[in-house]
Amino acid sequence: MSLRQKLLLALVPLVIALAVVGLLATATISSLGRGAREILKDNYLSILCMQRMNVSLERLQEAAVQRLVTAAGEPKADDRARAEAELQRQENNITEPGEAGATRTLRQAWDEYLRQLSSFVAAEPAAASAFYTEHLEPAFNGVRTAADAIRALNQDAIVRKSDHAQNEAGRMTRVMIIAAFMALLIGAFLSVNLTNRLLRPLQLLTRTVNRIGEGDFDSRVEIGGRDELAQLAHDVNTMAARLSQYRRSSLGDLLLAQQAAQAAIDSLPDPVIIFDRDGSVLNANRTAESLLGVSESDAARAMDQVDPAVRTVVERARAHVMAGKGAYAPRGFDEAVRVTTKEGESWLLAGATPVYAEQGGIQGASVVLHDVTRLRRVDELRDDLVATLAHEFRTPLTSLQLAIHLLIDQTAGSLNEKQLDLVYAARSDCDRLRSMVDDILDLSRIQSGRIEMHPAPTSAAELVKDCVEAHRGVAAERAVVLEAKLSLVEPGVLADRERIALVLGNLVSNALRHTPVHKSVQVRASSEGDTILFEVADSGPGIPPEYQRRIFDKFFRVPGGSSAGAGLGLSIAKDIVEAHGGTIGVKSAPDQGSTFWFTLKKAEVEESV
Repeated sequence: MSLRQKLLLALVPLVIALAVVGLLATATISSLGRGAREILKDNYLSILCMQRMNVSLERLQEAAVQRLVTAAGEPKADDRARAEAELQRQENNITEPGEAGATRTLRQAWDEYLRQLSSFVAAEPAAASAFYTEHLEPAFNGVRTAADAIRALNQDAIVRKSDHAQNEAGRMTRVMIIAAFMALLIGAFLSVNLTNRLLRPLQLLTRTVNRIGEGDFDSRVEIGGRDELAQLAHDVNTMAARLSQYRRSSLGDLLLAQQAAQAAIDSLPDPVIIFDRDGSVLNANRTAESLLGVSESDAARAMDQVDPAVRTVVERARAHVMAGKGAYAPRGFDEAVRVTTKEGESWLLAGATPVYAEQGGIQGASVVLHDVTRLRRVDELRDDLVATLAHEFRTPLTSLQLAIHLLIDQTAGSLNEKQLDLVYAARSDCDRLRSMVDDILDLSRIQSGRIEMHPAPTSAAELVKDCVEAHRGVAAERAVVLEAKLSLVEPGVLADRERIALVLGNLVSNALRHTPVHKSVQVRASSEGDTILFEVADSGPGIPPEYQRRIFDKFFRVPGGSSAGAGLGLSIAKDIVEAHGGTIGVKSAPDQGSTFWFTLKKAEVEESV
C-alpha cells in the first residue's frame, strides 16, 4: 500500500465523524424550520387578518365621524369589503382552542356594527349625533374588542409555541453537541492512532536528517517497505554518503568559506542585499529578512514583499553600480527612507558597491542600508537649534542696525571721517549678518512646510529678463558681462514667481561673485520635453568634482572660495525647486566655469493634467 493510500485510510474515521455530525445538524435544522413554519402558518395569519380588519374598521369609523361633522359623505364600500374579506379569512383559519368562539363573537359584533352603520347613514342630521353616541360607537368598540381578543389569543399561542420551539432547539442542540463530540472524539482517536503509525518512520527519518544537517554524515536511517517513505529513506542515505565524500574533497573548503562569509554578513546590524547582474537576490543577511521582508526562496521575486519606497531606493543604488558608475554613496539624509518596525520608525540610507568577477567585469552589486535614525535626529535637532538662534538674533540685530543708522545720520553727535569708515564697515557686516539670519529662517520655514508655494502660469522669458535687469548694476560694478539667452517656444512655466525669482537671483549673484573681470555670465532658458530648463553659466574657476555632490548641502562652502554668506543660498534654492516638483543640479570642471541648472514643469502640461 502506498503512502497516499495509508494517509487516506487514516482520514476515513474523521470523514465518518463529520458525516454523522452533518446528518444530526440537518435533522435539527429541519425540525426547527418546521416549528417556525407552523407558527407562521397557524397564528401569524390570524394576527395579520385582525390588524387589517382593524384598519378597515378605523376607516369606516372615521368616515362616520366626518359625516357627523360635515353632514356629507358616507363610509366606503371598499372598506366594508376589505373588513369582510379579512373576517372570512379568519373564519377559515381557526387553529387554537377557544378561537372558534372568539371568531363567532367577532362575526356577531361585525354584523351588529354594519347594521348600526347603515342606520346611522340613513338617520336625519339632527338625530345623527345621539345615534352615533348611543349605538354606533358601542358597536364599533365591540368589534374592536372582539378582534383584539382573537389577536391576543394568537399572540399567546405564538409565545407558547416559540417557547416550545426554543426548548426543543435547546434539547436538539445538546443532543447534537454530545453526538458530535463523541463522533469527533472517536474519529480523532482512530485517526491519531493510524497517523502515528504512519509517521513513526517519518520521525526516524527526521532525526536522521537533523543529524546529517548538524554534520554527522555517517548517520543512516533504515525503513522497511516499498512506499514513498522507504524510497525517501534510501535517497537520504545516498545523499549522506555523497556529502561525506564531498566533505573529504577540496570543495569542502569552499563551503566553509561560504559559510564564514554568510556568518559575517549575518553579524552585521544593517540590512545587506547582494544582487546578481539581472537584479535577482543572491544573498541577504538576517537583518534584511526580518526588517525589510526580503525572501531568498525565490531570487527573482525576493523583493516583492519589501516596502515600495525601500525597493525604489535599493533599485536606484543597484542601477547606479550596474551602470558602471562605481560605488554609490548617498548625498545626504534627504535620501534616507523611513521604515516602520516593531521598535518604531527607523531611517535607512542606501549605499552600494560593485561585485567584480575574476575577469574584472561587474558581476553584481552589494547594497547596504545604513541605519541613520540617530544621526537624522541629531541633524534635525541641529537645524531646530540654528533656526531658534537665528530667530533670537533678529531682535538685537535690528536694534544694532538702528543704532548704526543713527550714528551714520549723526543724530547722536558728529563723527570724524575715520569713525564714519568704521561705522560704514559695521553696517555692511550687520547687513550681511541680517542676510544670513534671513536665509536660515527661510530655510527653516521651507523645510518645515510653513512657507506655501502658489504656482501659477508664469512667463519663463520674463523671469530671465527681470533677473538680468535686476543684477545689471552689480554686473557693471564688477565689470562682468551679464546676458540672457532664450530659445523658447512655449510661453511659460507653472511657478511661484517670487520664489523662483529668488532662486534665479541667488544663482546669478553667485555667478557674478565668482566670475573674473571682463568675463561673461549667461542666463539661459530652453524647452526640454514637458519642462523648461533654466541655466546660469559663469566663467569662474569651477567646482572640484569632490565637492559637487555637497554643493547644495546646508552651510557648505567650497574650501578656498569666497567667505561671504552662510552657505545656505543653494540649499534654499534646492528646496524651492523641489517643492515645485522640479530638479536642480550643477555641471562644472576646474578652470572651465560652472553651470547651475534647474527644471520646472510647463504651464500647458500641468493645465492639461
